[in-house]
Amino acid sequence: MVPSELLPRVCGTSPITLLLVCCLLPPGAQAQQFPLRLEVQNPVVPAGGSLLVNCSTDCPNPKLITLETSLFKEVVGNGLGWAAFQLSNVTSDSEVFCSGFCNNIQMKRSSNITVYRFPERVELLPLPRWQPVGENFTLRCQVAGGTPRDRLFVVLLRGEEELSRQPAPGEPAEVEVTVPVLAGRDDHLANFSCRTDLDLRPQGLRLFQNVSAPRQLRTFALPMTTPHLVVPRFLEVGTTSSVNCTLDGLFPASEVQVQLALGHQTLNSTVESHGNTITATATASVGQEGTQEVVCNMTLGSDSREARENLTIYSFQGPILNLSEPSAPEGTAVIVTCLAGPRVQVTLEGLPAAAPGQPAQFQLNATERDDRRIFFCNASLEMDGNILQRNSSVQLRVLYGPKIDQAKCPQRLTWKDKTIHVLQCQARGNPDPQLRCFQESSGVEVPIGIPFLVGLNYSGTYSCKAASSRGTHTLIVVMNVRVCRSGVTSTV
Repeated sequence: MVPSELLPRVCGTSPITLLLVCCLLPPGAQAQQFPLRLEVQNPVVPAGGSLLVNCSTDCPNPKLITLETSLFKEVVGNGLGWAAFQLSNVTSDSEVFCSGFCNNIQMKRSSNITVYRFPERVELLPLPRWQPVGENFTLRCQVAGGTPRDRLFVVLLRGEEELSRQPAPGEPAEVEVTVPVLAGRDDHLANFSCRTDLDLRPQGLRLFQNVSAPRQLRTFALPMTTPHLVVPRFLEVGTTSSVNCTLDGLFPASEVQVQLALGHQTLNSTVESHGNTITATATASVGQEGTQEVVCNMTLGSDSREARENLTIYSFQGPILNLSEPSAPEGTAVIVTCLAGPRVQVTLEGLPAAAPGQPAQFQLNATERDDRRIFFCNASLEMDGNILQRNSSVQLRVLYGPKIDQAKCPQRLTWKDKTIHVLQCQARGNPDPQLRCFQESSGVEVPIGIPFLVGLNYSGTYSCKAASSRGTHTLIVVMNVRVCRSGVTSTV
């Protein structure tokens, strides 16, 4: 059925009016008075679609009304002064012509048909894996297909924000639209996309949009300065030391990859992030002398910063201080020896060794005065103009017999009866002697170094003996106890 809006308008004209007009006008003027009309149901059609076209005239004597087109057509209705056609599988823009005759005068009318196609592909090309902050990168949107081109626009987006809107250039083949963008920190993890707008609203249709899959951008900022690497200048074989590496001004700091290495050995590091600062700490252990390089590498995005420091690894053996007799009997010859590793200079009791790596020693005859004597040895190692030093000490014990010190053990004492006193008496020796005092007449022992109540029976002569495995030493002590009577003191 032909839509009512396409039915010929000739139906509303009365026959009398048509007859009068035909009689009064010459043939050529009649063709101009009754022009041919061409009406298209929808002149904008999707590719492969169909539409109705109506050709009509008010001419009272029309003939051969037809539609001229390269498109597939089918007559769907006709009558006096009109014919309707359906065009199918419309795939390209074209021009259609209605033609007919009015009183043998040919009439023609044309109209354009516009075909629209949605883009077959809208794609935002991959973004840089990492983009430095403060540098431009280019958004590239590829669009394949899409017509009519004068109504097709390409929009580049950051999230929902329009960065650029440009007409789609050229033919419907694949085209690329670009826009430069200055990368900032706010762009980190932002989504970018592109969209096509096919705007057919002026043709009575609507706005058609195709959006590409989004792509996420990762931005970074890496300062030009090198990391601050803190490494000890020297490290002894078999010991450990902390290695510290810091870099400030990083963004995003959480994405930094840090590697600490000692020579060819990667160190197990602990990384901490505080704001825009990264600090990596590791423990370095060494087992062989020489110079090795400590490397700190911080990588962010597509860039990296590196710091290097040399670490001198040394072996410092000693000093080892030995006594030929750690516990020497009095009068014994004792040899004191101090030695250390290669390149180490030792000094024993102020006397240096002949050369680095050589031992230092001297000999003494052990006496009582040498007991508990401490000997000192200093070892020094020169490393790249720096002197490393260590000290060692050893104590000599001299074995000698007991001796009671007369200055500390008075030989004559005078005390009052029924008073409290302490017998002060000391003996020395190695090993430590046992000191005891006995009254010669009765064999009664008097305490030493302990307060006791003095009685008249304590008067007398005492034998104080110091004894050890090295021998004995005896000292005679006389104790006089006085009796107090009415203010008069008498000696018992």
